[in-house]
Amino acid sequence: NDAMMDLCLRSLENKLECHFTWNLDPGSHTFSRIGRVVEDFGTDEGNIWLGHIYNLQGFIQCKLGSSEEALKSFSRATETFQRLKGSDEGPWLIVNYGNLAWLHHHMGEDEKSQDYLSKVEALMSEYPAPPEEELHPEVCAEKAWTLMRFDKEKAAEFFQRAIKMQPNNIEWQSSSVMLSADTFKGNMSEITPDVLESLRSATERDPENLYVAALYLEARAAKGERIQKEAQALAERVLMRSPSFYSGMRPLLRLYRHYISKDEAVELAEKALKRHPDSRVLKRSAAICYMKKILSADCKHNTPRETITRAISLWEERIVLFEESKLRVQTTLADLYAKVDMEKADQIYEEMLNREDLPLAEKQMLYNYYAKYLFFNRKDSPRSAEYLMMAVKIPEESIYRRLSITHLKKILKRSINPELQERIEELLTDTAKSGRRRASGEEQERTGDAKCVTACYWEASNRKM
Repeated sequence: NDAMMDLCLRSLENKLECHFTWNLDPGSHTFSRIGRVVEDFGTDEGNIWLGHIYNLQGFIQCKLGSSEEALKSFSRATETFQRLKGSDEGPWLIVNYGNLAWLHHHMGEDEKSQDYLSKVEALMSEYPAPPEEELHPEVCAEKAWTLMRFDKEKAAEFFQRAIKMQPNNIEWQSSSVMLSADTFKGNMSEITPDVLESLRSATERDPENLYVAALYLEARAAKGERIQKEAQALAERVLMRSPSFYSGMRPLLRLYRHYISKDEAVELAEKALKRHPDSRVLKRSAAICYMKKILSADCKHNTPRETITRAISLWEERIVLFEESKLRVQTTLADLYAKVDMEKADQIYEEMLNREDLPLAEKQMLYNYYAKYLFFNRKDSPRSAEYLMMAVKIPEESIYRRLSITHLKKILKRSINPELQERIEELLTDTAKSGRRRASGEEQERTGDAKCVTACYWEASNRKM
């Protein structure tokens, strides 16, 4: 019976569409970190993606070894789909039943697993994919939504396929537009006209989606429009919502920081926290607002001590709540402490410098940050130069290496220490030489590849003749 079950699962694996067959790779994140983010998506009854949220939670819980919790989440997903869709059966249950089939098999409950496999087959037979498509649009959309956490490029592709099959689904269109716009969040001024127009259309089609509304305002502000009054009106609407990952508060606060004022961003974050003091999403957003205000180049030197201690408190809480161990998060904490407690800042940097598990790229980044800390906070230019040189010596091409080289060139111009000047000149010369050698080697490799392709082409041509 076990052998038959395994055979049945293997035969279905190629056509069974569920989280366990989608090769969901967390990449540089972990399943536990993604799980915490998913918890912040919100489980309000009106959330159109609620069934998908429970499905993803169940998959992550199973991956983390909690089969019983996973079963509860998958069962919640079933109930949610049935309630939201107003029907006990439909194509929206194909993924959910597939997950339950895999989970019951994993738990050794093969009879239950077989029941769900039969249900999946029945649904796939009753609701086949359209001609020339492998997936039903409901399955395609859930796969797209899930992939937003793992592979944004593939997510965009699956959303487009789902929308092509069901062009009138507003929620799918909004999610697809959010995905397109989010790729520009580091530099909204670069947003393309087609994405801007898609955002505008989405705000008209889906006026209750405040995340889309915030992205559209941010894009317009980046293009130079005056949007302050609209932003304030949107803030009032967002504040009325329960906080979640997609409530609209995150892009709205980013808009305030970049295009209105960092002070007003902090005020808005605090206003939201006052209404929802236990929200992890809001605590993280508020921590970022305070950090941007205090560590920005235009920050006033007379920032009140209580403002800085509030920033430190929120940043430390963020680290605990999200179990963040990234170097960048720790260096930010040290830089915040440097404003009020230099010894504590020293201690945090020392702990990071003593870590033996750091990859070379992270070590290079740390040396660059520590060099800046020594120069600006400790006023220790010689030691700062030493760490910049240590960063450059690590053979990793990165922005931190380039920045370190730039800073060393500046030190070279103003330094009055002949020995230090000589060492910096020698290092920069060696670095430039090795860079040229590497570039030459890559060029030779490309030339060799081209010659090989040409030779193969003529050899193939001669064989044909």
